[in-house]
Amino acid sequence: MNTTSKPSIENTAIHHKRWMTLSLLCVAQFIVIMDTSIIGVALPAIQVDLGYSQVGLQWIFNAYVILFGGFLLLGGRLSDLFGARKVFMWGFFVLTVASLLAGVAWSEAALNTGRALQGLGSALIAPAALTSVLATFKDPKELNKALGFWGASAAAGGSAGVFLGGAITEWLSWHWTFLINIPLGILVLIFSKKLLFKGTTQKGKVDILGAILATLALIIAVYAIVSAEGAGWQSVQTIGLLVLAVVLALVFLFVQKQKSDPLVPLSIFKRPNLLSGNIVMALLAAAWIPLWFFLNIYLQQTLNYSAFNSGLALLPMTIAIMFLMVGMTGKLVAKFGFKTNLIAGLLALTISLLLFSTIPSDGTFLIHVLPASLLGALGMSLAYIPGTIASMSGAKPEETGLASGLVNTSYQVGSALGLAIIVAIASAKTTATVASGAAQGVALNTGFQTAFFAAAVIAAVAVIIAAVSIKKLKP
Repeated sequence: MNTTSKPSIENTAIHHKRWMTLSLLCVAQFIVIMDTSIIGVALPAIQVDLGYSQVGLQWIFNAYVILFGGFLLLGGRLSDLFGARKVFMWGFFVLTVASLLAGVAWSEAALNTGRALQGLGSALIAPAALTSVLATFKDPKELNKALGFWGASAAAGGSAGVFLGGAITEWLSWHWTFLINIPLGILVLIFSKKLLFKGTTQKGKVDILGAILATLALIIAVYAIVSAEGAGWQSVQTIGLLVLAVVLALVFLFVQKQKSDPLVPLSIFKRPNLLSGNIVMALLAAAWIPLWFFLNIYLQQTLNYSAFNSGLALLPMTIAIMFLMVGMTGKLVAKFGFKTNLIAGLLALTISLLLFSTIPSDGTFLIHVLPASLLGALGMSLAYIPGTIASMSGAKPEETGLASGLVNTSYQVGSALGLAIIVAIASAKTTATVASGAAQGVALNTGFQTAFFAAAVIAAVAVIIAAVSIKKLKP
C-alpha cells in the first residue's frame, strides 16, 4: 500500500526552484559517475605509494563499481519505501565519509574499503536522484530538457573524471582524487533539504538477502573474468567461480519469486520495454566505458601524453556530450521518439569504435583521435537518454525508484563486466602478439585495436536488440 506525501507549501516552493533542484541533482550524478573514472590516471602513483600488485590495482576501480552496481537495486527499493530525499542524503553522507577514508588510506585494504563504501553511497544516491528528477518535472517538454541535463552530467562525469584525475594527480596528489568529494558532499547535503521533494513512501520490508545475493553474484562473476588471464579460462577456478555466480543469480531469482516484499518484484519485467531497455543500457555501458578507458591508455602509453595532456585530449568529447545532450537530444526525442534516436546513437557509437579499432601506433590527435571521439560523443548523446526513457517508460509511478535502480544497475553491471571482459581480450591479444615476435609497442597497440573492435561488436548487438525489441509507446 502506498502513502503519498500530500501537496505542501514546501513542495510548492521547491517546484518554483525546480531548475535549481535539477542543478543539485546533476551535480550529484556528475560526482557519482566521475568517481568511476577519476582514479584512472592516478593508478600508477597509488601503486607506488601503497604497493599494489599489477593484478590487485584494478580492484581500486572494481571495488567501487561492483558495490555500486550490486546495491543499486536496494537503493531504488529504499527510495520507494522511505522517500527519495532521505535516501539521497543517506547516500551522500556515506559517500563523503568513505571519500575521507579513501583519501587518507594507508594500505591496500583501507583504500579498497573506502572505494567499496563510496560505491555503496553512490548506489543509494543514483536511483533516488533520478526519481527526484521525475518527481520534479511533470511537463513533458520540461522533463525532456531536464533529462538532457541529467544525461549530460552523467556522460560528462565519466569523461571529465579522466581529465580532472590527470590534473589533480599531476598538480596535487592522488589523495585529492578522493578528498575532492568531501567539500562537494557537504555542499550537496546542505542544499538537499531545501531543494528536494521529500518524495512518496510505501509500506514494506527491505530485502537484505536479495541485495546480498545480487551483489555476491556480481562480485564473483567480475573476479572470475578479471583473474581468468592468470588462472586460465578453462581452469577449475574460472569455471567454478562463473558457475557459482550463475547459481547465486538463480537463487536470487528464486528468492524474489518467493518473498512477499522482494527487492525486485519479477512482475516489473512485464512492463513494456523495461527488460529490453535495460539490456540495451548494459550493452551501451559495456561499449562506452572501454572506449574512454582504452583511449586514455592509448594516449598515455602509445602517444606518450602526460596525465594532464591525456585528460585535455578527451575534453572535446566531454564538451560535445554536454552541449549535444542539453541542446539537441531532448528536441530530437520529442520529434522522432526515443527508439529512433536510440538506434541512431548506437550506430554512431559502433562506427566510432570501428574507427578506433584501426588506430595506428604512430597516430595523431587531429586525424585519428578527435574525429572518432566526437562521433562517439554524438552516439552517446543520442543513445543514453532514449535508453533511460525506454527502460522506465512502462513503469508505474510507485515503481520509479525500483525502475531507476534497475537501469542504473544495468549500466554499472554492463560497465564492470564489459570492461573486465574486454581488458582480458586485449591483454590476451597483446601477449599473443609479443609471443609471435612483435615489438612491445606494436603488440600493445594491437591489443588496443582488439579492445575497440570488441566494444564495436557489443554496440552493434545493442543496435540489433533496440531495433527488434524496443517498442514505440504512445504518450
